Amino acid sequence: MLTTMKNALKVKDIRNKLLFTLGVLIVFRLGSYITVPGVNAQALQSVASSGLISMLNTFSGGGLTNYSILAMGVSPYITAQIIVQLLQMDIVPKFVEWGKQGEVGRRKLNQATRWLTIVLAFVQSIGITAGFNSLSQLKLVNNPSISTYLTIGVILTGGAMLTTWMGDMITDRGIGNGVSIIIFAGIIARMPTSIYQIYQEQFVNVSQSDWWKSGLFVVGLALLVLIIVMFVTWVEQANDRIPIQYTRRAAGAPDSSYLPLKVNVAGVIPVIFASSFIATPQTILLGFQSSHGDETWYTVLSNIFNMQSTTGAILYTILIVLFTFFYAFVQVNPEKLSKNLQKQGSYIPGVWPGKDTQDWVSKLLMRLSTVGALYLGLISLIPLLASDIWGLDESIGLGGTSLLIVVGVALETIRQIKGLMMKRDYVGFIR
Repeated sequence: MLTTMKNALKVKDIRNKLLFTLGVLIVFRLGSYITVPGVNAQALQSVASSGLISMLNTFSGGGLTNYSILAMGVSPYITAQIIVQLLQMDIVPKFVEWGKQGEVGRRKLNQATRWLTIVLAFVQSIGITAGFNSLSQLKLVNNPSISTYLTIGVILTGGAMLTTWMGDMITDRGIGNGVSIIIFAGIIARMPTSIYQIYQEQFVNVSQSDWWKSGLFVVGLALLVLIIVMFVTWVEQANDRIPIQYTRRAAGAPDSSYLPLKVNVAGVIPVIFASSFIATPQTILLGFQSSHGDETWYTVLSNIFNMQSTTGAILYTILIVLFTFFYAFVQVNPEKLSKNLQKQGSYIPGVWPGKDTQDWVSKLLMRLSTVGALYLGLISLIPLLASDIWGLDESIGLGGTSLLIVVGVALETIRQIKGLMMKRDYVGFIR
């Protein structure tokens, strides 16, 4: 990885992309420290370690702790993406039609996603502000009123759209998937704070006789993190090579090749989707905390959408599994793949072109996605259950999700950099 980055910095175009990405991330980090006017951010310190804040901080790079203008992060945009993609599955005919229109349809769907993002961001921002204002011992909002909540909602919605725009700029002009890179940067930025928090809990105000217990805990936690990182890296780089034969080929070109499909085709996107999908109901429920907090329906829903509860952890895992299968077929469309192979005059040995190829690829995707879903669910569920069983800090319980995102995004970004360098080498060879 270090060698790849060193070689990439020597190439002007790639270096400019990396510097642009870094510049956008610096702006994003600066924005996460600008507190919303009329809000007492210190009020959140009493609930700073709750599961919801830890999760939302993942999408805002710690912006929620400061209740900054970017506190909503990319969570509303991700939720809007999920809804729009689901609506394309023969639910809304217009969306299905746009999905088949190529680049023009993609622009229309992106526009619909952004409008939906505005609505979700506004609802979530008001819900979370009202909820935290009733939860915190110190009042979050200095002068609570309808106009104040609307003003805060507009500011946070604007911040969410600004964050989404920065993600798009990284995707278009920088390196990697912009939304994933922003989440990645937020997690990395919070790591020193998390490490210091563990140090405070384990070594400060602890008798010397108990230091060995704290030392064993820290060593065990470090080994667990190392094992998870190695396992995630191994699985993310594993792929299945589908042999391809060509019926016609150019002079000097090989008559066979292969199509690599990752074992975890969907990458870390299902984890991000599931986390956002869980966070959205939680933020809306916060708005009803003061008026309906003691009612049965509120208690049941709060338990279901709380990742720190056994029910919430199971729901979270189920969502990861479902999104893994869903996004795998979004990433690799068997029908389009079958048509592209026919257009190129190629086929999979032992499989008839057309419908048979489509069915064969679909079955392969189901098998690969089963492995990918089990892997993602396992890595995400174990830390949550460990946190629930042994009473560890809730932010540690979300550590599995953070590690998945960090390692997955880092590997995908390095893979894209290698692709750009390889493309440059090919162009240089042709010239």
